[in-house]
Amino acid sequence: MSNDAIKIQDRSDEQRRIVAILGAFCLFLSTIEYMIPKPLPFMRIGIANLPLMLALDMFPLHTFVLLVCIKVLGQALITGTLFSYIFLFSLAGTAASSLVMYLIRRLLGPSRISFIGVGTIGALLSNLSQIVLAWIFIFGSSARFIAPPFLAAGVITGIALGVFCEYFTARSEWYKARIRER
Repeated sequence: MSNDAIKIQDRSDEQRRIVAILGAFCLFLSTIEYMIPKPLPFMRIGIANLPLMLALDMFPLHTFVLLVCIKVLGQALITGTLFSYIFLFSLAGTAASSLVMYLIRRLLGPSRISFIGVGTIGALLSNLSQIVLAWIFIFGSSARFIAPPFLAAGVITGIALGVFCEYFTARSEWYKARIRER
């Protein structure tokens, strides 16, 4: 095996380890988040999205999507919601927000959109997709009454998660090394 092939294999193995670490971190934060009381069953503060936000600049799309799947399925297994409407809400919210966060971060780059902007956009899209599902499946037109506080909470938590990611990425040598490897 050539040196180039060994380097590619080593990078692939390292990428798998990082996905496993970030996936485990998603599940740990999902467990913490599950213990926090919620005003609505599908409403969460989104701390389990921190590893996804950190992964935005680390992985190609297919690896990022794998991490998103680990988060959504693992969260459903931890909370016991895999075969419920709550799983649909989580899947829709996470899929919409993570895909748009990834695309915006790739199109604009870290110099033009911060984690604060990405987190806020992601939270709003997650909440909007969940409000649409709540309107279709649960509340009907009454969903418009939960929309303002739901979206306001999303803005607050999106900003908070973004601030944390900005702080972490500015100070973490581990993170900086992963970005350099990419």
